[in-house]
Amino acid sequence: MRALLVCSTALLAALLAASPHPASAQMKLSPRATTPGGPETRYFTSIDGLMDGNADVILKETRQGKTVTAAVLDVCYPVAKNSDRKDRFVVNLQVAGQTLTGTTQSISEKAPISVKLLRKQAGDTFEFRGQISIGQVVTEVTSPDNSDLSEKEFQDNQTSDDGITPQPKDFTDVSPEAIAVKVKLDNATDFLKSLKGQAVEVTLASLTVGCDALRAGEQTINMSVDPERAGALLAKFKATPGVTSAGWTAGMTEMDRTIRFAAADWREGDKISKDKLAAAVSNVLSRTLAAKPVSQSFNPATGKLKLVFKRPNPDFPALDLTDTIEVAGLVSPDKPGTTDKLMLWIGSPATTTADESSGAKLNLSDDTSVDEEGEQPDDNGSVEALAKELRGQRWDADKSVWK
Repeated sequence: MRALLVCSTALLAALLAASPHPASAQMKLSPRATTPGGPETRYFTSIDGLMDGNADVILKETRQGKTVTAAVLDVCYPVAKNSDRKDRFVVNLQVAGQTLTGTTQSISEKAPISVKLLRKQAGDTFEFRGQISIGQVVTEVTSPDNSDLSEKEFQDNQTSDDGITPQPKDFTDVSPEAIAVKVKLDNATDFLKSLKGQAVEVTLASLTVGCDALRAGEQTINMSVDPERAGALLAKFKATPGVTSAGWTAGMTEMDRTIRFAAADWREGDKISKDKLAAAVSNVLSRTLAAKPVSQSFNPATGKLKLVFKRPNPDFPALDLTDTIEVAGLVSPDKPGTTDKLMLWIGSPATTTADESSGAKLNLSDDTSVDEEGEQPDDNGSVEALAKELRGQRWDADKSVWK
C-alpha cells in the first residue's frame, strides 16, 4: 500500500483526459429509460490518465435537462505501480450545483477515498477540476475537453465474451484440452484451492483479477486437462458452489495442423490407445524429419504428447553436431460425448543443436527465432504424411469443413 501512496500524486493527475477506455465495459449498471422531459443517464468512459493511464474510470451521471441530480464515480486501478493486482472504489457523489463530492473506501485495500470535483460544461464538452485522495495522498485533478455518452452508446460498447462454450458441437472452434470456469469472486479462492493435487494445469494469467472481473464479481479461470477427462471434470465444476459457467475454450490446437480419422483401430475399450498411436506418429515423423526416435511421453495432466528425435546436423558435417527435435501433439475425440472419430494435432517441430561428440565440446548459441511474418519451421510434409498414414481428413479453412 505504501507504493500506492508514494506514486499516487503523479499517477492520479489528469484524471479526466480524452480517450475511450474499453476495459470499463463490464461495469454492472442498471439501464435507465429516458422519456421526454424525464431523467437521462450519461456516461464519461473516456476518463483517462489515472494511475499513469492504467486506471479504468467510469463517471455515471443522472440529469434532468442540463442539471445533474446524481453521480457515481467508479475507478479501478493497480494497487501499486506496475502491479497486475487491482483495487477499485465506487463512490456516490453528492451534487451541489457544479460541485461533486463523496467519500468511501477501496474494495480490496480498504483505503479511505475522498473525491471533490468541480464540473463545468462548455458546449458539448466538460471540464473537471478538483481533488481525489487515496489514503493520505491528495491529487490535484485538471481534465478539460471531456465528452459524454448516452445510455445506448454506453451499452453498445459493452463486451461480455468470456470465451467459454458450454456445449460445443465439435472441437473445430474450441480446443479439446482447454477448459474454463467462471466463478464468483467470493468463491474463487476456495475453487482454486480445490484444484491443488488434481491433474490439471491452471493458466497463470487467469489468476489475475482484472477490472472486468472486479466489476462483474466473477473471475474466469482457464486450465488445461487431458481431453478424455475434460467432460467429467466440467460436469463436476458446474456443480461446485460459486461456479456460474463452465465449458471449453481456445487452446493449443490449430486446425491447419489437425487430422480427423476413424477411432476404431485406436481404442482399447472406451479409452484411446495413446501409446499405440504415439508409436505410429513417431514412425511417420522419423521418416519425414529424417531423424531417429528417442522418446515419447504424455503429460498426465494435459494429455499433451511429446516426441523427441535426434539426427546429425547437416549444416557442418565435419563438426559432428547433433540436432534434437521436439514435436508436441494432442489426441482427442473430435467432439464432446460419444463419437467414432478422433483428432490428432501436431505442432511445428522445435530444433536445438548441440555438440554431443566425445571429447572437447563446441559451445553453441542459437539466437534465431520465428520471423516477423510468423513463418514456422519446415516439417517436410509431416502433417500430410500423417493424414495418409491414418487415412484421415484435413480441415478446409475456406469452406469450414473436413475434406
